[in-house]
Amino acid sequence: MLRLALPNKGRLADEARDLFEAAGLELRGRGDRALTASLGGAYEAIFVRAQDIPEFVADGAADAGLTGWDLVCESERPLESLLDLGLARCRLVVAAREESGITALADVPRGARVATSFPTLTRRWFAESGHPVEIVPVSGAAEIAPHLGIADIVVDLTSTGSTLRVNGLREVATILESTGRLVRGPAIPTDARALDELVTALESVLRARGLRYLMANVPRAALDRVKSILPGLNGPTVTNILNGGTFVAVHAVVPQACLSRTIHDLKALGVAGILVTRIERLLP
Repeated sequence: MLRLALPNKGRLADEARDLFEAAGLELRGRGDRALTASLGGAYEAIFVRAQDIPEFVADGAADAGLTGWDLVCESERPLESLLDLGLARCRLVVAAREESGITALADVPRGARVATSFPTLTRRWFAESGHPVEIVPVSGAAEIAPHLGIADIVVDLTSTGSTLRVNGLREVATILESTGRLVRGPAIPTDARALDELVTALESVLRARGLRYLMANVPRAALDRVKSILPGLNGPTVTNILNGGTFVAVHAVVPQACLSRTIHDLKALGVAGILVTRIERLLP
């Protein structure tokens, strides 16, 4: 049985659970506080802190894991990213107090004190920028550090920037963009085939997001124009309808974002019987 390390709490944990369930991999544990759970029968999930997952996977305690790319990079462990899940999207940014006058890296004083819970990434980024600073490691709530005089600037995670703004901080630069990733270590997994199947299952759900399956009865005379409206993945599928007369059935995958316009353009061509359904999984 393949062992997966999953985050035990937080936004990433919630989004990961939804993704696995959409892929038909329901977490079956003994309770909300269980440390392990069956995952679709073929996998075992262990629940640990997201920041510990790189260590668990790199040391072979788990065959693979799901955690933030920021934590993988901070750990400096030799992990391979198997799949970018796009979950818990955020950025690791440099931020300073609004009244500090710091609006760019060039404004940061040499030797400035930087409060962060990502000392490795912060030290490397400033070193590569040729800008020496003093790192002040903190375990959380770095936003308060400049207000207490502990540090001049902070390096912290943000998704919308609202927490920084509420605390009187301005973004100065982005060090790293991060999303939840499925990673594996250098050792061969217990069951490499099971891991490949897991990647395929999760990828099929991600590929289907934001897409809809559209079916409609289209006048044969309008087919050429309909094809420009419904390009589909490789062009729309056109089939004959029993006793359909001048109509044929057209099937296509369309982006949800432009669905209303697509339906409007189709109806203008005399298309009828339009049916739109969700796509649970999509394989190339």
